Amino acid sequence: MNLNLNQICAGFTLADEVKAQGIYPYYRPISSGQNPIVKMDGKDVMMFGSNSYLGLSDDPRLKEAAIAAIRKYGTSCSGSRFLNGTLDIHMELEEKLAKFVGKDDAVTYSTGFQVNLGVVSCLGFRDGFVFLDSLDHACIIDGSRLGFSKVFKFRHNDMNALEKKLAAVPFEAPKLIVVDGVYSMEGDLANLPAITDLCEKYNAAIMVDDAHGLGVFGREGRGTADHFGLTDKTDLIMGTFSKSFGSLGGFIAGDHTVINYLKHNSRSLIFSASMPPANVAAVSAALDIMQSEPERLEHLWDLTRHAHEGFRERGFDIGHTQSPIIPLFVRDMEKCLTAVKMALDEGVFITPVIPPAVPEDSVIIRFALMATHSMEQLDRAMDILESIFRKLEII
Repeated sequence: MNLNLNQICAGFTLADEVKAQGIYPYYRPISSGQNPIVKMDGKDVMMFGSNSYLGLSDDPRLKEAAIAAIRKYGTSCSGSRFLNGTLDIHMELEEKLAKFVGKDDAVTYSTGFQVNLGVVSCLGFRDGFVFLDSLDHACIIDGSRLGFSKVFKFRHNDMNALEKKLAAVPFEAPKLIVVDGVYSMEGDLANLPAITDLCEKYNAAIMVDDAHGLGVFGREGRGTADHFGLTDKTDLIMGTFSKSFGSLGGFIAGDHTVINYLKHNSRSLIFSASMPPANVAAVSAALDIMQSEPERLEHLWDLTRHAHEGFRERGFDIGHTQSPIIPLFVRDMEKCLTAVKMALDEGVFITPVIPPAVPEDSVIIRFALMATHSMEQLDRAMDILESIFRKLEII
């Protein structure tokens, strides 16, 4: 039977069902910048659901840099990097990024999603193999589907499982392991020391998606590879600009030969419009601030240690997080959505992670810190959430 588009889409009723219960948690409008306090429906709400880890997305210096770039270059490059869309500031930013993460070269894409989509598919060579952690971000998975390599998934951070899959394929074949540096929901780190050892043993390359690691880990926020002292053994380092950099876009950094290949073969780069001037200038300003204001990162880690200790003392299960990303395990979808609604009513913005993103028994609330939060705001939020979790008999 031939069903039309409307009939097929009408079969999706879950969102409407949740809205009817008054606990729909998505597309909540905010009428201010991504600061520790945001405006929602005219009310002040503490923001603990943002990825602006260094608190730079509303920084006046980034805004001024973006405004100056618009005045000089306009609002759009009106084409792809490959053709007419390369500005001098694109080239300058790529040079700064490569130096920052300790690589020969780098190239920027319009979004972080497009980086992974374009890089993983482009390097998924015919007769090759791609190995993915089971908790890798969706854009890595989508990129692997577009390539020609055979794709293997291994259990999250299970090095024995990864080694068995590496040992089962030809030593000479192209092999690419792709992992998140910091896992965006669980907050734990990839076991990069063990993975790089396996790369050497089985003739594989390693790509690290450091969307949530850059600006947070390593010297001056140089990322997960720097944190472990393994920059030289990490073949490709990917980053996004919508987290610590307070802008939009992404990049991949590595050896010049690989970056040159991607610049001429990566479809999501070649066939997409380039990063707008305002975004490029904002990222460049953020990169300067990262390196000139180490106290910003130090405060983020003071908050992180305090939050880890505080949540555990209050009886929360926060899993194995090692980062400012703190999963509050609920393990029940209805209670999770109810808690998110109750928190917003009490002035705390948090985000749910529910099926199909995670299994039913792994439902969490994602609590994330920014360097611009105060200790008082953090303590207040933890007290509110403790009260809610106890009312709902989660803890």
